[in-house]
Amino acid sequence: MKENPILETNDVTINFNGLVAVDSVNFKINEGESVGIIGPNGAGKTTFFNLLTGFFPPTKGKIFFYGRDITDKPPHKRVMMGIIRTFQLVSVFDHLSVLDNLILSNIKSSGISYSIGRFFFSEAHKPALKKICLEALKILGIEKKAEIMTSELSYGDKRKLEIAVALSMNPKILLLDEPFAGLSDQEIVEVSRIIKEFKKGFSMIIIEHKISRIVELVERLCVMHEGRLIAEGIPDQVLCEPLVREVYWGKEDGLVCSV
Repeated sequence: MKENPILETNDVTINFNGLVAVDSVNFKINEGESVGIIGPNGAGKTTFFNLLTGFFPPTKGKIFFYGRDITDKPPHKRVMMGIIRTFQLVSVFDHLSVLDNLILSNIKSSGISYSIGRFFFSEAHKPALKKICLEALKILGIEKKAEIMTSELSYGDKRKLEIAVALSMNPKILLLDEPFAGLSDQEIVEVSRIIKEFKKGFSMIIIEHKISRIVELVERLCVMHEGRLIAEGIPDQVLCEPLVREVYWGKEDGLVCSV
């Protein structure tokens, strides 16, 4: 793949009261590329996502989007640029209908301020916007649940709704934080299939603990440990690196690599 970085970090670092959570990470992802990030609990993966999306400011280092320095840009500005994410814990509005979750998220990401009354009773439900949102629900297979209250959805369907919200916002790069967390085996298969289908439309970074699932979805795999990137490359090869095996399974892991 020809290098054309969409998102890049330069020695990005963050510490909390002296504890270094992300340590001098240099990372880049090209247009149209899918990258996975794995690592033990506490490795700094979600914190790194929070840096990329503007939820945390780095202690030092720079973040670039299409070569533009966005280090000081707040989260909503990055969303407007096309940097969209999901969260470890499903983040949706239970008191709204499924469809209104998507519509409200799209309005918020546009930077337009709406009162509650204006949202429910005016142009918030314009046909064009509604069509985009319904199409996103269709991709995730939950379009028939558009009018029900989100609180009535199963956890798996809420996860699908969150991904649908992200897709409806037309991402240039999508960051998925443990998209399989809390899902049943059947739901994991469904969501994995959906991710495979839509990932060609933009760049994508996935954090996931289920290693067997993530290697099926990405071209490149990165491993974080104690805030640092310790390995990256073709997934099967990365998983066979001695340091990665030690971090995950111990020195005497007993596993035989096929590469």
